[in-house]
Amino acid sequence: MSTLDNTFGAFLIGVVISATLYGVTCVQTWYYFSRYPSDPWYIKLLVAAVLLSDSVHQALITHTVYTYLVTDFGIAVDLGKLVWSLIVEVLFNGFTALMVQSFLTMRVYRLSNKSIIATLSVLSLVIGEFVLVVVYVAKSIHMTTFVELATLKPLSMSVNAVAAAGDVLIAVFLCTLLQQSRTGFRRSDTMINKLILFSINTGLLTGICAVMSLISISVWDTTFIYIAFYFCLGRLYCNSLLATLNARKSLRGDSRDENMSLSLQGIQKTSNSIGTSQKVVSSMKFLAKGLADLSYQRVPNNISIKIDTTQEYVRDEYSSATELKSAQAV
Repeated sequence: MSTLDNTFGAFLIGVVISATLYGVTCVQTWYYFSRYPSDPWYIKLLVAAVLLSDSVHQALITHTVYTYLVTDFGIAVDLGKLVWSLIVEVLFNGFTALMVQSFLTMRVYRLSNKSIIATLSVLSLVIGEFVLVVVYVAKSIHMTTFVELATLKPLSMSVNAVAAAGDVLIAVFLCTLLQQSRTGFRRSDTMINKLILFSINTGLLTGICAVMSLISISVWDTTFIYIAFYFCLGRLYCNSLLATLNARKSLRGDSRDENMSLSLQGIQKTSNSIGTSQKVVSSMKFLAKGLADLSYQRVPNNISIKIDTTQEYVRDEYSSATELKSAQAV
């Protein structure tokens, strides 16, 4: 076993960072339940289940580090033995990842117009990761030393690799689907750009953490640096979910306009562009009838942007004319 600095020192740092992120989780959970009391019961149940899994995981890793650094303090021989909570915590990290990634998979399913190929490609990685976690726990639960645990290095690497692949694939699908929903209008496209950036950011941290854990166990396999990264992975999944849910009012507020509405509850593209004069005339007739302000209907768990294309068209034309005049004046 290596020195204490890169073994149980890394262990302790991982628990401290994880505890800090758990505090953020608690604040985000309070914010969610206070700001979104009208959310469907299954979304509330998901948030509660993720918080419960996250709380149990934090308790387990705290028990682990307390046992090694306090209970077994000064007993060098015990530092090479496995504590049961170090093995069980892997299972709860797996539960958290399964719930959060399943939620995002359902979002991909609905955004892709129920595409079986897109959904199954993501779902296979999500389920595959959880199966690997269960196998890892089942094999390691009877082990008693870190030397024995080292024999499961390929399996541990597989868990992190599949987790990173799942996060990246989900982000790619969400960004691609949002990109395809562009309307050609400035304000709506600006909002879609924000949603794309948000989708990348929510999957970026979990993906990076999984990759860092994978790199650590590959390069520094005699240390516990990879365990420190894995401790934080579940917390990042939890905060990623809560950030996605809590950002809805903020994003909807940015899009609040008499001609545009936003919801993270269903994506429907009303128009790609006004490429022909017939579409413009038709839209103007609707405007004359007082139907310019379009409303949206919520569809659970997707993202929706609906724009009054007539007003957006007029606004873009006016902006272009203004910019042209300014350029000519200069």
